[in-house]
Amino acid sequence: MSGGFSSGGGPRHGTIVDRRPSGGGPSGALGSYIVRDDEDERYYGFDYRQIVTEGFRTIRTGERVRFHISAKRPDRAEFVIRLDQPDPAEYYR
Repeated sequence: MSGGFSSGGGPRHGTIVDRRPSGGGPSGALGSYIVRDDEDERYYGFDYRQIVTEGFRTIRTGERVRFHISAKRPDRAEFVIRLDQPDPAEYYR
């Protein structure tokens, strides 16, 4: 095991299948997300802090992502990167 990642062997690919509100944060709207691994079809949870991006950290169900499995908690995803970047104009309609 190198780089602090699990023996899962580097980045994984998956699809966001669920968002679960947790009621935290200043507005009470923070939530956790569930990603299904494309290869082994296992499910991993994560929250917005694990989304690697500039600016607003959010993900929609159905989006494809790349992620690592947490070495400390093998049921958790970390370093989540969105692969399907939406058109920014969508947010201003």
